[in-house]
Amino acid sequence: MRASFAAAGALMLVTLALASLGCGSQEPDVPTPTPAEARAALTRSPAPLAALHRQAAQLLGGELPAFRTRLDALRGRPVVVNAWASWCPPCRREMPFFQRTAVRYGRRVAFLGIDVKDPDRERARTFMRKHWAPYPSYADPDEEIADEIGVSTGLPTTVFYDAGGKVAFVHQGPYRDEQGLRADIERYATPSS
Repeated sequence: MRASFAAAGALMLVTLALASLGCGSQEPDVPTPTPAEARAALTRSPAPLAALHRQAAQLLGGELPAFRTRLDALRGRPVVVNAWASWCPPCRREMPFFQRTAVRYGRRVAFLGIDVKDPDRERARTFMRKHWAPYPSYADPDEEIADEIGVSTGLPTTVFYDAGGKVAFVHQGPYRDEQGLRADIERYATPSS
């Protein structure tokens, strides 16, 4: 009798653990702009931002040198950099917030992604096609970009640069909702007058 109670209790714990893992990996049901809607909303963006929009949802190579060159080209504009990976459930959950806010702010603020240590670039590209955003991501297989921008406790991490190219804020961990991301953009990445 005792053994059956112990077995039932163990089974219940395993079931609860598996259920919580499943819930933790679900993506929010947040409507996101289609590529056509995003392109329409971002027409007439300033040239440096329009260049980002033309590379929407692309995984770019060149690693750290290419990323540094892009940041230099964006000097004079605030930049939001989101470090993510396709294998990261919290990254998948927060991606719709970035998709929406990048359209909302994309004519004033630059957005970039960093695909950190993804073991399979095709899987990362599939992720980007599924989670279409109006900006590119740089491949970072060796975590060189992540180290440089201050990703220290895991993914996702979001780094906010001011218009002068200085780090204004580092948000470690996922955004729980779009309002939190928008509040940080307003606080740390609004263009100066």
